[in-house]
Amino acid sequence: MSRYERSRNYALVLQNVTKYYKNFLAVNGLCLGVKPYECFGLLGMNGAGKTTTFKMMTGDEQISYGKVWVNGLDIKREQKKVQKLIGYCPQFDALLDDLTIRETLKIFALIRGVPYKECKSLGEHLAHEFDFFKHMDKKIKELSGGNKRKLSTAIALVGDPPIIYLDEPTTGMDPATKRFLWTALAKLRDSGKCIILTSHSMEECEALCTRLAIMVNGNFQCLGSTQRLKNKFATGYTLTIKVKKIADHVNVDQEIKAIDNFIQRKFPGAQLKEKYQELLSYQLTNNSIPWSKMFGILEKGKKNLNIEDYSIGQCSLEQVFLSFTKHQQ
Repeated sequence: MSRYERSRNYALVLQNVTKYYKNFLAVNGLCLGVKPYECFGLLGMNGAGKTTTFKMMTGDEQISYGKVWVNGLDIKREQKKVQKLIGYCPQFDALLDDLTIRETLKIFALIRGVPYKECKSLGEHLAHEFDFFKHMDKKIKELSGGNKRKLSTAIALVGDPPIIYLDEPTTGMDPATKRFLWTALAKLRDSGKCIILTSHSMEECEALCTRLAIMVNGNFQCLGSTQRLKNKFATGYTLTIKVKKIADHVNVDQEIKAIDNFIQRKFPGAQLKEKYQELLSYQLTNNSIPWSKMFGILEKGKKNLNIEDYSIGQCSLEQVFLSFTKHQQ
């Protein structure tokens, strides 16, 4: 692929990127191309190599072997030019405790080459966008962990970089704040930015990422859209049944046994994964039964057995993730 094709088609290209720490192989031959308007998710357990990959993509860590191009520029040869094109939210907040949010945003804006007259309006715009405007004059050391993460994400956007790296941006945030941040990131993605995201939240990846990869022991184990990974690696469906609460004198275990016999008879190969009080969770491995027939079987069972409610659905991204990461050393 020529430099022209790389810069025209891809915002970020990794070719055989490898990192050794002495004799320890942290990242092993990663190949990846990410286009503008994409949010790419990098999933993996702690120690899988996600942050090391980020550090190589920003130039913080030297690449042992392989190449990285950002907007067609080689990060080894043109590091200063590349760093003008990227915004980076590190895993741990790199903030100065005794500065206020307003001062922090102004300093980073000036470093990124924003004209002094525009620094104030830019800082306030980002504060409104990420919902921390009311804390603008608080010192960093007075902020909660969630607000520090929001500020770190906002700093990554200063200077309007076309490529944004976010290393676990929502760690420590409450659910409402997470949603607010997701909305802001979805707007950025739709405006043509290329976002590279690491996260431990499967829900976050499903909400934001157009493609994702699961990383284990420094290798990509799978790569594709959420739905593609579910179709390829999630086996069958999950069935959750809630047993009716019945009178004390009725033996609940007998009722559960009757339901279990019914499921095993109607869905050959069904595995009872979890039993907690009145909730039963099954994995249905037989993909040949159509949805309409499954719902018909369960509706009949609901009439004859003590089933209060049930739900059936495709296996979650979390199950795909766990199936790969159990091999993490």
